[in-house]
Amino acid sequence: MGATNRSFQGELVFVKILQRPLPSEPFSLSSDMHPVLQRIYLARGLKHDDELKLELSKIVPISRLKGVTQAAELLFQTLQQKKPILIVGDYDADGATSTALAMLALSAFGADEVSYLVPNRFEFGYGLTPEIVELAALKNPGLLITVDNGISSLEGVERANELGIAVLITDHHLPAEQLPAATVIVNPNQPDDPFSSKHLAGVGVIFYVMAALANRLRSAGWFIKQRLKEPNPADWLDLVALGTISDLVPLDHNNRVLVSQGLRRIRAGSCRPGIRALIEVAKRSPSNIVASDIGFAVGPRLNAAGRLDDMGLGIDCLLTESERAARKMAQALDQLNQTRRSIEMAMKSQAQSALEQLHLHTEGELPAGLCLYDKSWHQGVIGILASRIKEQYHRPVIAFADGGEGIIKGSARSINGLHMHDLLAGIATRYPGMVIRFGGHAMAAGLSLPTALFPQFKSAFEQAATELLEPAMLEGVVFTDGELMSSELNLTLAQALRDGGPWGQGYPEPLFEGTFYLQQQRVVGENHLKLQLSSEENGWTIDAIAFNQPKLSEPARQLRLTYRLDVNDFRGQRSPQLIVETIQSVS
Repeated sequence: MGATNRSFQGELVFVKILQRPLPSEPFSLSSDMHPVLQRIYLARGLKHDDELKLELSKIVPISRLKGVTQAAELLFQTLQQKKPILIVGDYDADGATSTALAMLALSAFGADEVSYLVPNRFEFGYGLTPEIVELAALKNPGLLITVDNGISSLEGVERANELGIAVLITDHHLPAEQLPAATVIVNPNQPDDPFSSKHLAGVGVIFYVMAALANRLRSAGWFIKQRLKEPNPADWLDLVALGTISDLVPLDHNNRVLVSQGLRRIRAGSCRPGIRALIEVAKRSPSNIVASDIGFAVGPRLNAAGRLDDMGLGIDCLLTESERAARKMAQALDQLNQTRRSIEMAMKSQAQSALEQLHLHTEGELPAGLCLYDKSWHQGVIGILASRIKEQYHRPVIAFADGGEGIIKGSARSINGLHMHDLLAGIATRYPGMVIRFGGHAMAAGLSLPTALFPQFKSAFEQAATELLEPAMLEGVVFTDGELMSSELNLTLAQALRDGGPWGQGYPEPLFEGTFYLQQQRVVGENHLKLQLSSEENGWTIDAIAFNQPKLSEPARQLRLTYRLDVNDFRGQRSPQLIVETIQSVS
């Protein structure tokens, strides 16, 4: 236990280091398992080997998802009647993969006419709004399918009903008290749903729906009658893995199965050309891909389309069968991501200046919740900005950008212990008319409100955060899995840790702590610190890298680090390497 300075894009942030506690309850994990892995699994709440089995047969049965049988029947009837189907998606990676999966599945099932529509976030905002329904109606669809949205679209569904258009909602966001009057709703978080995996991403929900439809079509002899090759829904799991990891939903056992199966297919080369192209442009190896590569390198490039331009580019990249076209679109997405990073850096600098002034005005104490707005900020990047500020100051954050017509749009990120959706619901109830609309999860949400009411909302948000958060919850904490012996810093354990996942939200990648002697340091790449370390004064050395960390000025001879043990594959040479998270000088 201790405290350290954590690197945050070159800045030092004070955080507390705690070791994850091990449960005292009995467990039955295999004794043949590496003791370090056993310790890691126990610290994540696993108690028996079954929880480590990630075969596709281990997913929660399709039939347990409320509404999925009715959804399959509705889709079956729509296919039989040859009605046009329009998919209404969302402009993030989860929405893009959900849209692509639905398009591919319905086309494989023999749909005569299937197309998609993703609202431009700068013109229409989020979800199935009445305006989007009017736009969709121009295509004369027989069925609208929402993916990764729709559960809060009361007015949009009402307008579709008025126009005689059936609506199938597939979503995973938390519902309000009133549900839309859709023909069918599939959402594991709707009331009275017995489905045990409440953390499905939007792409996970539509995967279940399409798997249910495949079963319904098979039982009706559809593929034989239509002379169609029967598709295998498992072939779409590469999309499920990409969307699930990118959306940062907790990796419960069900999601770990879906992600693991998708990653296996990517490694084997059985994935969409667009996914392969995105991996390559991110300079990762498809054959060695892990969840963190998707989360930190692939997902952001796909998300860049929806943040800065039109997610149609990302969806088309996922849909194309052409390797050449996929590479061209992946390169365009990579360029957009570079632009996004430049915008983000400028916005973050502005936010820092605003927080410094706030810090001065409040006698050294920041509010429990941070609410920021700048008219010049980019709508598509405020979510990332909110995440960065949250990480740095360990507080819930809402960043707002101008939405036009007297409206500002915000993206919220929360910390452990504060349910953002519930907080916003409380403000909306306490101050009617202040929040125009909102929706999201416990850890992330989106909202809009009149520009003129920003000062009042800011005060209400700060007050609500103060009421809901204890002072100790505002301290930055890094949890580790303890120390490793020098003999354990080897390639065998590093590979075992990579293979032991998939790691992600709610199932964190193993993080260790230890004291090392600094032998050498140098800056590589854009701004990454390459270290050569030893566990003894002049002993065996190991390489380490700290991303976005400038060179240490006047470094101590010894450093206390938190780190991940990983495999460095450089020019065909594989070796263990430490990925440094925090650095503290040892006096």
